[in-house]
Amino acid sequence: MVDAANAPSSIPVGVDTSRASIARVYDAFLGGKDNYEVDREVLRGVQAAAPQAQDLAWSNRNFLIRACRFLAGQAGITQYLDCGSGLPTAENTHQVVQRIQPEAKVLYIDNDPVVLAHGRALLEENENTLFVSADIFDPDEVLSHPEVRAFLDFSQPVAVIQNGTLHHYIGDEGAQIMQKYVDAVVPGSYTVVSHFFDPETPEHTEVAQKMEDKFIHSPMGSGRFRTRKELMTFFPGQELVPPGLVLCDDWWPDGPRLKPLNQVEECIVGGIGHKV
Repeated sequence: MVDAANAPSSIPVGVDTSRASIARVYDAFLGGKDNYEVDREVLRGVQAAAPQAQDLAWSNRNFLIRACRFLAGQAGITQYLDCGSGLPTAENTHQVVQRIQPEAKVLYIDNDPVVLAHGRALLEENENTLFVSADIFDPDEVLSHPEVRAFLDFSQPVAVIQNGTLHHYIGDEGAQIMQKYVDAVVPGSYTVVSHFFDPETPEHTEVAQKMEDKFIHSPMGSGRFRTRKELMTFFPGQELVPPGLVLCDDWWPDGPRLKPLNQVEECIVGGIGHKV
């Protein structure tokens, strides 16, 4: 029997199915269908270290949704630069913010061929949403891209979103990358960052380190768990919106918590910086 998901006609041009993709692995963690066996191999490997590993993705996704509601509803932001958007799923950035601010513009940046193929097909009728292919870890490329400059008005506030992306940057220049994005936007702008987290506690650091080892030595090859001190450098010259940089599940949860967080949920944090 032919596996339709891996049939040549169903694979966008430029996709290497022998290597795991960050976007497709994230889709696998969320239980999606836009992934291949090599991506599911990463999921299984991390689950071997932490059986509840999929909760990393859900904590991350739910934080993004709440952050977008805050930015559109409370902060009144109408321009969004979503870096490393990932594969379209339910409650994407544009769906959340445009429900509150119908004229909000959302620019997605990604360089994964699968993401671009799916995203452009999904959004081709939405004139206030655009996908652009660029390297999110090269802010000079992103910020000088003609489509980016034409679509967003950088004389007005912009929300720069790096949700679940910077932990896939293995180098130590994450702060410099974020500095360039922050420098490019005017006061009144915001940045959203979520990231794998090393809590530096005996009971949770061991889990974080095991998951990091599985991620980095997987076919994807990335997934760093950084400390609070390291992560605070990703908000250069900004004021953190209360409650600051906290566990994703603790950032303005939708209701009271009826059960304690598990070890995996203790290993991903998020925060929003405000440029004043």
